[in-house]
Amino acid sequence: MAQEQPLLAVQEALKTCFPAVEEQQGLWQSTLQDCSPLLSSLSNLAEQLQAVESLRFEDVPALQPFPDLQERLRRKQLEAGDTVLDKLGERLTILLKVRDTVSSHVEHVFKTYEQHAAMLGIDAVLQPSAVSPSVADMLEWLQDIDRHYRNSYLKRKYLLSSIHWGDLASIQALPKAWDQISEEEHQDLVQDILLNVSFFLEERGGCTVSDLEQHS
Repeated sequence: MAQEQPLLAVQEALKTCFPAVEEQQGLWQSTLQDCSPLLSSLSNLAEQLQAVESLRFEDVPALQPFPDLQERLRRKQLEAGDTVLDKLGERLTILLKVRDTVSSHVEHVFKTYEQHAAMLGIDAVLQPSAVSPSVADMLEWLQDIDRHYRNSYLKRKYLLSSIHWGDLASIQALPKAWDQISEEEHQDLVQDILLNVSFFLEERGGCTVSDLEQHS
């Protein structure tokens, strides 16, 4: 019984972690979807601003009575753009929270594993079962998930932080650049891993760590 306790402790930590990852993945995906129309809006505003800046208002007779019209239009579009950027910043904050939440859960699993590693035999770590991947595989998958969120967040943060109104062409290209990040990633990584552990998460049989502690 005492030999089974370390393995069950790690398995319980894993069974807590993966559902948390699934919840955070849903938030991550919905937040990315929220970003798409905002990026399109920002791109359109940059296109409009470019048109306003390139037009010689003084050469248009109908606009000559409004000498400050060009500057007012430009200021209005910049204000609208800054509003969109604020909303994108809010979405980026959500992505950061997802990244940190997942990292925290993954860190807890590895701390649990390290606490019991000395009592875990190598066979217990490497051996899969009919309903469960090996502990070693699941730990590796959690590292992959953690790395995925960290890299994806940093790329998106860098993209948004590089925005400045002096480079309207880059702002117009933002939606494509944002989508390119997703295309370069393994988009189904998290879902594939969650599928691999689905039977393990559904398993309810056997005794728990608390059960073993009561009888030890």
